[in-house]
This record gives sequence, structure tokens and C-alpha cells, in this order.
Amino acid sequence: MADTPTGGNGGSPPHKTVETIETVAIRFAGDSGDGMQLTGTRFTNATALVGNDLSTLPDFPAEIRAPAGTLAGVSGFQINFSSHDIHTPGDSPDVLVAMNPAALKANLVDLKRGGMIILNTSSFTQKAYDKAEYTSDPLTDGSLDGYRVFQVDITKMTQAALKDLGLQPSIMDRSKNFFALGLMFWMYQRPMDNTIEWIKAKFGKQPEIVEANLRTLQAGFHFGENAEIFQTTYVVKEAHLPPGTYRNITGNEAVAKGFITAAKLADLRLFYGSYPITPASDVLHELSRYKNYDVVTMQAEDEMAAVSASIGAGFGGSLGVTGTSGPGLALKSEAMNLAVMTELPLVVLDVQRGGPSTGLPTKTEQADLLQALYGRNSDSPIPIVAARTPGDCFYTAIEAVRIAIKYMTPVILLSDGYLANGAEPWMIPSVEDLPKIEVTFRTDPEGFQPYIRDPETLARPWVKPGTPGLEHRIGGIEKQDVTGTVSYDPVNHEHMVRTRAAKIAGIAEDIPLAEVDGEPQGKLLVVGWGSTYGAIMTAVSALQARGASVSHVHLRHLNPFPRNFGEVLSKFERVLIPEMNMGQLLKVIRAEYLVDAVGFNKIQGRPFKISELVDKMEEVLAS
Repeated sequence: MADTPTGGNGGSPPHKTVETIETVAIRFAGDSGDGMQLTGTRFTNATALVGNDLSTLPDFPAEIRAPAGTLAGVSGFQINFSSHDIHTPGDSPDVLVAMNPAALKANLVDLKRGGMIILNTSSFTQKAYDKAEYTSDPLTDGSLDGYRVFQVDITKMTQAALKDLGLQPSIMDRSKNFFALGLMFWMYQRPMDNTIEWIKAKFGKQPEIVEANLRTLQAGFHFGENAEIFQTTYVVKEAHLPPGTYRNITGNEAVAKGFITAAKLADLRLFYGSYPITPASDVLHELSRYKNYDVVTMQAEDEMAAVSASIGAGFGGSLGVTGTSGPGLALKSEAMNLAVMTELPLVVLDVQRGGPSTGLPTKTEQADLLQALYGRNSDSPIPIVAARTPGDCFYTAIEAVRIAIKYMTPVILLSDGYLANGAEPWMIPSVEDLPKIEVTFRTDPEGFQPYIRDPETLARPWVKPGTPGLEHRIGGIEKQDVTGTVSYDPVNHEHMVRTRAAKIAGIAEDIPLAEVDGEPQGKLLVVGWGSTYGAIMTAVSALQARGASVSHVHLRHLNPFPRNFGEVLSKFERVLIPEMNMGQLLKVIRAEYLVDAVGFNKIQGRPFKISELVDKMEEVLAS
């Protein structure tokens, strides 16, 4: 491995100053083939090892093969890391690493004024400007005035570091993201050991690729050490997080581990039936790695087959789970109605994305709430829970399973693209602190009827097929109360519809009360759900610090609502509901509680900024 620097003044390293900062947000951006997601992920893992609190926002192109160098093909990864507690990837990056003109143009609007820009100058050609729809040269037209711009010929120095390996230029070019990574490792004093070991393990069967990536990583690091253009490195000290063992985790990883843990807590086999769809596919990939934990995964031919197989797994005595995104939830709805009618436990994960139709498949949104609540024929209520952070996906998955089993019902778990792909430090819980999930299969034939109900939960018994003396039939046609035989009796039908609804409504007695962050009464209550949690909480805290009468409630259970929610709403003069949709929770709350709530809606495929929320809260308070 080459240890000599590939840039700089050729002599001893120039004197560098070290500056301690509390928080910094960095965005890596380039073409979809430039490895920005890999670069961001490796920087995130190194940051987690340092002990900083962090939050990430990967941003993928919506097109699978967008033309190289175009605005449609830009891929980005933002990481916000700090020496104190943070909850969002940051409103605006402090640093932008732009690998080509399109990446610069697409992301400059978000960069803080006075922020740092590191440009890969070899890609800033007239042809690249044309692809990025520039009408003038951004390096000379004054559009970068007010920023600290560092022009680094990353491609040329990558090729210089690898020139004696005999690699094709296209192969060498693929390593340039490691040069950028090495430079940022140096600038923010991140350790490289973990990434070096990862490279060796990842590319171990291709020694020349291992060598190329290691050389380039070191070259970027040494360039930072020796180049005179960089005079400062930055230190972000370890965050003071609660004591425990932490790991970096994404929402998709967390929800997969939550399902596995719930199955173990219930002593059940986990069956996950799914059809690949962005951004939910990684849950299937993650679960497929855990066969030794009695996890069975099936990649089905379509969404209907996936959910139907999962219902069959529940009928057979396993924990049936299926996952999808918004368009797939629509396709699953008929089978979900079957699960409602048969009253079998089922968890349906919906990782929401921009829509309708294919919409913005790699961007985030919260627009499936009304579909989750009402998107089935007839009266077929289903419990709904929503995760609020990447790490919270673990606990919400367990809660969804607990409800599904205890009440013998399908449950919808709402995540979204922001949570699914974002990451944060997650404290690994002890098994003793996890909720109990009790499973009782009916084995006694004495007095058995398939729709006899538990007096507390109204759940019918769960019977494994083949249990002696407990033979029974289920299906999609309406059932006679208690006996489960097919019934067309109108009075019985109304009774069963109301009974199924009462079972779901009764879950309100089994979930936590709504908790208010702030004073229990006042001028403004901000109500949120899902991934808006971090931005809302941070904005509310900022206003509370200024003495404003603002409080916050964040809902995990969206059907049924916590039983004290109406009382909480009644104690505030105004209610504000920020959502990444056109006001879906707003409609429900106005209808259910007759509260004249105000909506604040963003439908751009991006999460809320803290500053946006602060401005809106101040506007509502002033009005």
C-alpha cells in the first residue's frame, strides 16, 4: 500500500490548526455511480465508533439508470453528527462534497451561507455543464461567492495513486469516492481502521480492488495532511449519551430485528412474505440472513401472493408478516380484508414513499395514513402503529406483533423512506426490558367454538390446524357468531361487524396514554406522527427555551388513538399538525374530535426542516 501523499507541497506537512465544534452536517453528492451512499455509510460508521450522536439522510435518484451527469441522476447522503443529543440530519449542510456539476447544482441551494464546498474539478467540464443545464461556469461566474470553495482534482489524484496497478481507467475511477472519504476522515479526525477492515472483507476475492481502494483511501487522507489549501481540522467530541451498548442502525434494519425479537418473545416461527419494492426491500434482505433464528422468508411473485402466504402462515401457527410500500399496500388490501374476517394475526409493514402510483419511489412521504385507515371494502378497522425514529422501528415492530397476537387481528405498521434508510445510534436493549408476548394455542376440545371470544379482548381462539378435536373452517364469507359457520343472516352480520369494530376500539385500554412534551395546557399544541418526530421535537424545544407556550404530542398509535387524546387536545387554544401529506391526520382529528386544528403540509419527498416548523409555530402563535 502506498503511504506517500499524492498531493501537497512535497515537503513536511504544513502546520494545521485544530478547531473544536459541537455539530456539523456533511452532504456527499455525486452521480448515482459515484458511490456516495457507500461513502456516507462508511463515514457514518466511523462517526458512530467515535461516540458522536448522529442522524443521516440518504437521498437516492428516483430513476434506476438516470443518464450520468444529469440532475436526475444525482445521489446524496447527509450526515449530521454532534457532541450533544440531536434528532435530525440537519436543516442545511455545513459541508458539500460535490463530485460533479450536477451534484453542485442540485445541492447548493441547501448549503449554509459561508459553508464549505469541496469540488472534484476534473469533472467540471463544458460537457458536464451542459448535462447539468448550466448556462455559465459556476467556478467563475460568481455563483459560489460567499462559500469556502476547495477545488481538488480527486479523479486525477486517484489515478496517480493507482497508476502502477495496471487497472483500466474506468476501474480506477470507481475508487475516487474513497479518496473523498479519506479526505473527510482526515478533516474530521475519524478513524480509518474499521473501513480498512471492511474493504478487505468486502472485496477480499478481488485483491486488486482491495489494494486500489486502500491506496485511494490513504491518498485522500494524506492529501488533507499535506495540502496547503487545508489549514484546519475539526474535532467533534464524544456525545454524552445514556450508558449502554450502542450500534449504528437504520430503520429497515431495526424493524427486521424487531420482528425477529418479537417472534422469539412469542416463541413462534417468523414467516416474512414480500415482493421487492423500494424502500421496503431491505427488510426482506435483512431477514433472509437469519434462517438460524427460525426465520422463513419468501420473495413472492406479487404483492397478493406475499400477503396471502403470510396469512396462511398465521393460520398455521406462525407469526405472519408482510412488507411493502404504498402501491403494494393497495394491492394487499383484499387479502387484508380476509385477515380481518378470519381474525388471524398478521403484521403488514408499509414503508411509505412519494406517490401516487410509482410517484417518487426513492423519496419519503406520509401519505398512506388514510389508505391504512380506510383503504378496504366495507367496515374493516385495523390497528395502526407508526414508528418515529430509525431505532424506534425496533420497538414499534414488537408492539405491532403484540397487538396482532393478543387481539387476533391484522395490524399495519407505518414507517417511511426517511426512517427506513436513515440511521442513528441505537442502544441495544436487554431482553428483560422487552415486553412479554404471550401466545396460547387452544388445545382443549371441550366447549370449543372457532368464534367464541375472550371476554376481555374479544379475540377468538388461535388453533393450529390438525389439533385433535378442534377441526374448523374459516374464510372470507361472514361467520355465524360463536360457531363460525357461514351466515347470511342480516342481524348476525351487523353484530359481527360491530363486534370486530369493538375489538379494535378496545385496544385503546391496552396502550399508553398520550404524553405531552411541555406544559399540559397552553396556547399551542403541536401534534405529529411518524418520522416528523425529530424535527418537531427540536423546533418545539427551541421555542420553549424562548418562553413560548408550545407543547408537543407525538402519536405512535393511530388506530385507536390513546384514550386521553381528546382531553389533551381540549386543553390548548390552537392545535398544529405538521405532516408530509396534504393533511390526512388533520382530517381525522377534525372529524373525530371536532377540533379546529391547523395543518402544515410538505409534499416534496424531503423531511421537514426545523426552521420551517419554528416559523410556522411562531405564525400560529401570532395569529
